[in-house]
Amino acid sequence: MKKLVVLFSVWMVFAMLLGACQPQIVEKTVEVEKVVEKQVEVEKTVVVEVEKKAAGADIKMAAIFPGVVTDADYNTLAFVGLNAVKSNLGAEIAYSESVPVPDVDRAMREYIDAGYNVVWTHGGQFVNQTVELAKQFPDVVFIAEGDAAVENPPANLWFIDRNFHIGYYAIGVLAAKASKSGKIGYIGGLTLPFSYAEVHAIEQAIAEQGLTVEFKPVWAGDFNDPTKARQVADAMIADGADVIMGSLNLGMFGLFEAVKAVPDKGILVTAKYTDKTSFAPTNYVTSLLYDFEKPMMDITQKIIAGEKGGYYPLGFDTGVAVQMPLKNVDEALNAEIEALVADIISGKIEVKKDNTPIE
Repeated sequence: MKKLVVLFSVWMVFAMLLGACQPQIVEKTVEVEKVVEKQVEVEKTVVVEVEKKAAGADIKMAAIFPGVVTDADYNTLAFVGLNAVKSNLGAEIAYSESVPVPDVDRAMREYIDAGYNVVWTHGGQFVNQTVELAKQFPDVVFIAEGDAAVENPPANLWFIDRNFHIGYYAIGVLAAKASKSGKIGYIGGLTLPFSYAEVHAIEQAIAEQGLTVEFKPVWAGDFNDPTKARQVADAMIADGADVIMGSLNLGMFGLFEAVKAVPDKGILVTAKYTDKTSFAPTNYVTSLLYDFEKPMMDITQKIIAGEKGGYYPLGFDTGVAVQMPLKNVDEALNAEIEALVADIISGKIEVKKDNTPIE
């Protein structure tokens, strides 16, 4: 009987020891499984990265910018897009800044001579030279930007239709409804087709939405001259405009200085390309945002897949957005503009593209 008790006690001790050890065995097993899973994920990530690098390994892309890539504006957006092609697809990149129109042909040829097989000119002022050079170098892919599709484009040309006018319908409604004086203004840089189209879109919005407001567009004569923009803005404010829509690059700084100089008037401002809230926090309402990262990724992937040319229209689904929520206006107007943009996206509202010159 004593032997049985002893045997039973030994068995119990053994069972308790086994039970105490079991959780540790399970825990170790789980830890090993986690390590294995983590290693598999790392290996998957490496494979994906290798595939990306391999995909764009044959792409040598050169970009030509009309301004500096640090302008926090139109050129910065392109620079971000160019670097996305490098980091995501493994393409080799190069770029030139502040290239004037007379020098763009030379700049493109130098890149071609250096072995670059994709040349992107970032600016509507470069379209004609880009198209002509594309005809001379059929083995090089060219990417141009403009505001009207190229007729009979060469097979090796990708054309980005910027469609700046699309967002100005909503911006026009916003300006008209936010105005207390009943006077709103638009300041452009140069009298170019896209700027005419922006103004016509604003006029279309005012007419279709039945808005009673006096609208005056003025061109400063330069997109990047703050002094000229300041002079135009001062004149608009003196004339009673209390909402001013800017379609400028560095010239926006002049517009911001003008509205900040009269804080008691509460002048509201809209901008373009990037978020410019910090420049005039109490005056800034929104910006018509543009993104070149998605367009450049889309186009480059198509080039890699063998599509050497095509048409790429910018729009609310491909790189355009009205910055929301609106600032310095009431919530009701914010909701109204959101609904308006939704109607444009759905096609309920069709914004006409009218490049007709304005006298």
